[in-house]
Amino acid sequence: MNIIREKLKLLPENPGVYIMLDKYGNVIYVGKARVLKNRVRQYFHNSPKPAKVMQMVANIADFNYVITNSEIDALALENNLIKKYKPKYNILLKDDKTYPYIKVNMREEFPSFSVTRKIKKDGGRYFGPFMGGINYRDILEVTQLLFGIRLCRTQITAKPKRECLNYHIGRCTAPCAHKISREDYAARVKDALAFLDGDYKDARAVLEQKMYAAAESEAFELAMDYKNKIAMLSKLEAKRITSINKKIDADIIAYATNGLYSAISVFVTRNGIMQGASSFALDEAHFSEAEALTSFITQYYTAHEPPAELIVPECCESGLVVAFFKEKLGRSVDVTAAKQGVKAQLLDMAARNAQDYLEKSVDRIRHRDDMTVNACKRLQEQLGLARYPRRMECYDISNVSGVDKVASMVVFIDGEADRTQYRRFKIKTVEGANDFASLQETLLRRLSKLGTEEEERFPRPDLVVIDGGKGQLSSVESIFSDLGITDIDLISIAKQDEEIFTVSSGEGVKIPRSDYSLRMVQRIRDEAHRFAITYFRSLHSKNSLKSELEKIDGVGKRRRIALMNKFSSIDKIMDADAEEIASVPGISLKLAKTIKDYFSN
Repeated sequence: MNIIREKLKLLPENPGVYIMLDKYGNVIYVGKARVLKNRVRQYFHNSPKPAKVMQMVANIADFNYVITNSEIDALALENNLIKKYKPKYNILLKDDKTYPYIKVNMREEFPSFSVTRKIKKDGGRYFGPFMGGINYRDILEVTQLLFGIRLCRTQITAKPKRECLNYHIGRCTAPCAHKISREDYAARVKDALAFLDGDYKDARAVLEQKMYAAAESEAFELAMDYKNKIAMLSKLEAKRITSINKKIDADIIAYATNGLYSAISVFVTRNGIMQGASSFALDEAHFSEAEALTSFITQYYTAHEPPAELIVPECCESGLVVAFFKEKLGRSVDVTAAKQGVKAQLLDMAARNAQDYLEKSVDRIRHRDDMTVNACKRLQEQLGLARYPRRMECYDISNVSGVDKVASMVVFIDGEADRTQYRRFKIKTVEGANDFASLQETLLRRLSKLGTEEEERFPRPDLVVIDGGKGQLSSVESIFSDLGITDIDLISIAKQDEEIFTVSSGEGVKIPRSDYSLRMVQRIRDEAHRFAITYFRSLHSKNSLKSELEKIDGVGKRRRIALMNKFSSIDKIMDADAEEIASVPGISLKLAKTIKDYFSN
């Protein structure tokens, strides 16, 4: 603590970001401050603190800080550093999926309708996001069924094209074939936009008419499809909130905590319709609800499209959030602290949802901790590891009879998979099926990056796990010795008896199969095996395709590469028809038929 006391005296009064480190030098928390001196000192005063903050402070061995020009810059830097270091006491959003939108390309003479997961400032009209059980494919299909708009990306040129199947079955008006005028198509687009805006009345009537007609003609499957689409419209109508402005676009964000764990619920409302909700169970160390909300919002909306308005609790740092959106994301977003009226009612509903989710998630969070962070601690104790194994890397080899040899590297951070860090290796120097030599090549290539500029992209692991027994462990240990690496723990796990071998012990360590620490090692071992097998199959399939294409007259190197980029496996090229093969640059229809015949025989 002496080093911390000395550093506390030197803290500046500028805004900035502070970085808390544990005794192993791992980043365990990143925070932003308007005044670094005041905020960082708060952690080490004897004043009351939330339980999670006290846990975190007990693990602080050192800290660093970065001065920024403003608190907004500090907020942006905090967000970037959290993504980079994934500190265990920060909010880490595991659900980073984006939701689909329907895009109407209004810049086209005959606007097309498509699906996207990212909104751009390109003059298009966007509808969504679609969540909460609403299938965007159904919405898009109904839109085409009702209004005959086009869903394809076909270029519309002065020369008419041949109509596709959708025209013949009455789903598309075929502007590409000049079957409809620009004015008539524009009128259909106008009606389609109104439908996507929530005007479902006429759509229901048309679908009901089609359903009854299909039933009368005994096309019962088609009638049932129409019935399902009517039910989907009913579901959408039921989500309309009649007491609010029809055009309101807002996300409602609420926070609940029990002092140790927290939850946040995000309700999504577009055009007065409740699109759905997402809830997040959090395990973070924040001094206040406002701090937690601000951190969540900056992370969430760097991955999701922000709405026109956020409805938040009074405690939210509204001004800071508005400035962040404007300066860092280039978006004007109103942040409303709802106190009364419909917006307050919506916020109260979101708050009840967050509280309910928290109560149901506490046991799940504790169970996750047992399987991850606590399992790491137990593994360190049981195997006598020199360091807490925060970053674990596991390696596996895959090949068949020495052909297409590959290696996988998977990474777990605090006991959880971090797929952004996974790496794959083609074995370059080993002849035949020699797993020991393949492991040595892989680890030599990986560990040679330590101490170089590439260590930023390939951080130093705390623990390396090898899939195998004592032989595999010994082969990798020699690489550690050659490189003079003494500060990374090394173990292997043998599948037969699930024994774990360490460098310091000649005998295998048998951990009870019910122990979460063993289960964690098994998870990373199995994940390394899966990742290696997947890469091997992909590479082997591509190499097989390459060797077959080399046997076909007229398919030279350039055409072969183009075909391999389009069809990554023999199965995919066998499933394609001649026209699809001919769509590859440099492949004529005649050559495409030759290729198709080759793979069909």
